[in-house]
Amino acid sequence: MAVDATLPYDDSNIFAKILRGEIPCAKVYEDDHALAFNDINPQAPTHILVIPRGPYVSWDDFSARADDAEIAGFIRAVGAVAREAGLVEPGYRLLANVGPHSHQEVPHLHVHILAGRPLGPMLAK
Repeated sequence: MAVDATLPYDDSNIFAKILRGEIPCAKVYEDDHALAFNDINPQAPTHILVIPRGPYVSWDDFSARADDAEIAGFIRAVGAVAREAGLVEPGYRLLANVGPHSHQEVPHLHVHILAGRPLGPMLAK
């Protein structure tokens, strides 16, 4: 299901339920600003999702409404997850989908960390 990034936050989305502990996840990182867990449908050998704790629909929503501490904490969490997973060398890809054209499926900001093999070009030609 595609998401309109301009919609208000829906706290019945799966990531909101994970944050509330209603649905389990394979957690790999947690702090005051973020939660990271293995994707249940991995698209690469390593596929970790990092989500902010706050109710943000998309990167656009987050960058417009989050305070400086939330933004810094979330960005630092993404880096910490990549470092702790040993992905800095040989490298990894970050992906954050926003809205229907990007195929955003869950209306809660999330960053995909993809790694573990050569991932090819960003977009098919």
